[in-house]
Amino acid sequence: MTPLHLSFYSAFTLSSLGFAFHRTHLISALLCLEGMMLSMYMALAMWPIQTQTSSPIILPILMLAFSACEAGTGLALLVASTRTHGSDHLHNFNLLQC
Repeated sequence: MTPLHLSFYSAFTLSSLGFAFHRTHLISALLCLEGMMLSMYMALAMWPIQTQTSSPIILPILMLAFSACEAGTGLALLVASTRTHGSDHLHNFNLLQC
């Protein structure tokens, strides 16, 4: 395993562990999701270089676009939930209640 692969795997693993164990605020959960997306984007962007492919692929650009849409949606949900509930603590949100 190369150091480049190790850094991508460790960044994704640390972000997913942060998402699993440190979910007190919605903003921290969103930051962990963005860290996971960023590590996947960097891995997909470096993949053609590692395989010596002559033409770059469009997959990292599509993933970056979806990541930007996800970040915008997450921030909109953060603002809406903060306005309705008064804070961004995840334990205050009851998903079973309409």
